[in-house]
Amino acid sequence: ASCVQHRLVLRDVSSLQIRQLYTCLDHIQYIEWSSDSLFILCAMYKRGIVQVWSLEQPDWHCKIDEGSAGLVASCWSPDGRHILNTTEFHLRITVWSLCTKSVSYIKYPKACQQGVAFTKDGRYMAVAERRDCKDFISIFVCSDWQLLRHFDTETQDLFGIEWAPNGCVLAVWDSCLEYKLVLYSLDGRLLSSYRAYEWPLGIKAISWSPSSQFLAIGSFDEKVRILNHVTWKKVTEFEHPATIASKKIIVYKEVEKSPSVETQRLSFPPARALASSVFSTQSKYEISQVPVSLQYIKPAADRANPKMGVGMLAFSADNCFLATKNDNIPSSVWVWDMRRLKLLVLLEQLSPVQCLQWDPRQPRLALCTGTSRLFLWSPAGCVAVQVPGEGDFQIVSLSWHSSGDSLLLLSKDNFCVCYLEREEV
Repeated sequence: ASCVQHRLVLRDVSSLQIRQLYTCLDHIQYIEWSSDSLFILCAMYKRGIVQVWSLEQPDWHCKIDEGSAGLVASCWSPDGRHILNTTEFHLRITVWSLCTKSVSYIKYPKACQQGVAFTKDGRYMAVAERRDCKDFISIFVCSDWQLLRHFDTETQDLFGIEWAPNGCVLAVWDSCLEYKLVLYSLDGRLLSSYRAYEWPLGIKAISWSPSSQFLAIGSFDEKVRILNHVTWKKVTEFEHPATIASKKIIVYKEVEKSPSVETQRLSFPPARALASSVFSTQSKYEISQVPVSLQYIKPAADRANPKMGVGMLAFSADNCFLATKNDNIPSSVWVWDMRRLKLLVLLEQLSPVQCLQWDPRQPRLALCTGTSRLFLWSPAGCVAVQVPGEGDFQIVSLSWHSSGDSLLLLSKDNFCVCYLEREEV
């Protein structure tokens, strides 16, 4: 699905043929599929309206108008039959049912980066709340939206919440001014509290491993700390130095080279395909000899939101690898072996890394750097792929298909789909 101003376009994944066109009431600012892919919502925040379209019944549609309360966020519940709208100033969350047309209200949601979290099985929802200058967590049963637990948290200024994939533990972390991570059980019991240091800027990002055995914490001090699920104590910490000296680490460096063209093939005017290949540079990976010095950027001390610390971290689907990015070294991606708890590979790019994401089926990492190239790494090696097309297609974001057979690549104005061929077994 894609939107162009007030039009919603639905395409077939394999052929990109247009299947359906919908016209909304205003410019679409956000779209999201339901969990079963039978419905799609389009949010128009400026007008406080959400429109829902059905794929099975093109004539059916739904309009939700929040009126004077306004709208700042909208999302699906895991069952794909309820829509959660957050009103302006975070006064409340309104739960709309598509089946019964009933409405439920959740008061005092906190305005933070990640204030609503669902368990992976879709049974429970946790909501961060702020009442009387204190932080609270409310846990709801998604089947009937009844309150299951309500408890206060040991945080100064709660910044985000995230369930473990097994749905048994809820991680709650404080804002960057206070290094604190608190873990609660489903019934609201305090399991553990972790603090690495006290005064400098604290937690920047967290990530659960798919097995729920590890919790990775990215901090502003350029380190990743790994907690285990038995004692919730630190197992190890990964540093991100500007110099790589160990010979056990493979360093892949992106290099640009102009392609060589035979003079016999040149003609005037040159063919379009040949002209594009003559004047464009090609990119590939080379293995660097250690020691390697990386491009380190010192953050500006007089500006807010300094670009420092580990802001990206993601586990592979098989729990074997962890990919991280240190914002002080923005053009490098670190791949850690979670079986040995050591750095395995470093990918050194020519441009800052914009987005990285693992294949949902196998240990294969895709990343983009705001250029027209897609980069892939797996334990077998890595490759740089030039996206064909006219003009400058700068990839700023990417997303894997759930099957792992294709990738959606996004630029500011366009998108394309990259199809990967499976090896015959």
